[in-house]
Amino acid sequence: MTSRPVLRLAPSPNGYLHLGHAYSALLNADLATRLGGRLLLRIEDIDLQRSRPEFVTQLIEDLTWLGLSWDRPVRRQSEHFADYQQAASTLEAKGLLYPCFASRKEIETAAGSFTAQDPDGAPIYPGIWRNADAGEVARRKSTGEPFTLRLDMSRALSQISAPLTFTTFGFSDPSLSRSHTAIPSNWGDAVIVRKDTPTSYHLSVVVDDALQGVTHVLRGQDLEPATDLHRLLQHLLGVAPPSYHHHRLIAGPDGRKLSKSFGDTSIAQLRRDGATLDDIRGRLGLVKPM
Repeated sequence: MTSRPVLRLAPSPNGYLHLGHAYSALLNADLATRLGGRLLLRIEDIDLQRSRPEFVTQLIEDLTWLGLSWDRPVRRQSEHFADYQQAASTLEAKGLLYPCFASRKEIETAAGSFTAQDPDGAPIYPGIWRNADAGEVARRKSTGEPFTLRLDMSRALSQISAPLTFTTFGFSDPSLSRSHTAIPSNWGDAVIVRKDTPTSYHLSVVVDDALQGVTHVLRGQDLEPATDLHRLLQHLLGVAPPSYHHHRLIAGPDGRKLSKSFGDTSIAQLRRDGATLDDIRGRLGLVKPM
């Protein structure tokens, strides 16, 4: 018997949902309906400093108002740090992670002003701690100095015998798939475990998608470059990759991508102003699924 497709909504509770989030959520729900699949809700709250309970309450209320339903239980990343630590330990055991004590300013200074940037716009890590003296590393750790764990990209790529590929599917017709070659080297020695959290977005997403059996990842174009790094982590951890589709981003009147950090109008505020679900779908160019 063929298993049902699995899709997921994965909001971060560090602000209120806006039209961009509504667009992604409705696309996922519509596709799950069309495929006869399951829709999961995952609260991506690894950022304990910015995540707040009231944001979780509001996002669930907003998603419900948008007409969405999902399978239980809801997975909260902050309750599963042990899963990410286990994955990081697997990578460490393979000699693929190393501690980095450098500050952002130290990295920028070492990288110089004409260095290449990773897809997030940060300088490609210049390898300050890649081959650091073991005694100095132990001394720093003994003082309790915080550090990140970075992926030794060159060593990781040396473990790959053939190019890594991933599949993208068409939204209107998911059978129209294409194969792409991942280029994880664009990320350099990426942070896999942060200083303030025992994981990173990249590690936790890969682990969660695998543990939850996600088959289709439908997310914004701003996350498309991350797929290259995620595909590498999937290979290193020995988990199957899902298929991907990266949808357009919703922009405001000024052409800028909607963002929580800029305080763009929230779904909750639109509701208070009298917007209906049909209004929201109309503004997003979405018709009701049949």
